[in-house]
Amino acid sequence: MCPGDGYIWTPGYWAWDGEYYWVPGTWVMAPEAGYLWTPGYWGWGGSGFFFNEGYWGMSVGFYGGIDYGFGYFGHGYEGGRWDNGHFFYNTAVNRVDANAIHNVYNARVNENANRVSYNGGNGGIDARATSDEEAAARGKRAGPVSAQTQHAYSARNNPQQRLSANHGAPPVTATPRANLASHPKELPPVERPATPKTGKASQDQKYQKQQDKLVAQQNQDRQKLQQQQDKEHQQLAKQKADPARTQQVEQKHQQQTQQMHQGHTQQMQQMQQRQSSGGGGGGRRR
Repeated sequence: MCPGDGYIWTPGYWAWDGEYYWVPGTWVMAPEAGYLWTPGYWGWGGSGFFFNEGYWGMSVGFYGGIDYGFGYFGHGYEGGRWDNGHFFYNTAVNRVDANAIHNVYNARVNENANRVSYNGGNGGIDARATSDEEAAARGKRAGPVSAQTQHAYSARNNPQQRLSANHGAPPVTATPRANLASHPKELPPVERPATPKTGKASQDQKYQKQQDKLVAQQNQDRQKLQQQQDKEHQQLAKQKADPARTQQVEQKHQQQTQQMHQGHTQQMQQMQQRQSSGGGGGGRRR
């Protein structure tokens, strides 16, 4: 069920890091009003399958013709629409709390259920991007938000979500909200952005050093906060704290971790903006 106004459903998917693991579908707050999610998908690239990363944009792009359900039936999104800065939910494909969310409508959708989960190759879906979907990919867009990267990292670190353990039936297929880190050690590694290529070796080296310095500082911040939280965990154990007190401390730890991570993300974005006005993209291959 949708947890609140402005949240958009993002489908679950099989990710790959040397083996498959399931990232549960979840509700995510859109980064900006008007933004919609284009899910990632596996597609044949001529010599192997590539995972095409999902992204946020002003319209839904191509996601391989994959039928993810819940409004993502191969092309576009039938689960809702933006109207004057508010997201309206199609209750024909979404479950929402009518007492909390009043921006709703009901439009039945004819779904041609096709459970093939990859595009191209032997037995894959034979679908190609429309001109509108190609335009969406070229337009204003943004990658997964922090909640999504943390959610995916949490799934990666859960052994039960791996195909080798669940044999295609993951124990957690979906969550009402993204799984956020409560402690720095649960965060994804600090992501180093691509250094802009200016054509001047001295300038490139300067930018690289700036990035190295910021990454080192952020890793140090994580270590300091983790040590602080570890001490508080030890104190709770010595005091034999009751569950209510333990939960209170864990909520504080998550708030601290998320505030730090948000600040680090802003620092990295500001540095990238200073260094370069260009963008990037691409897929990941296995």
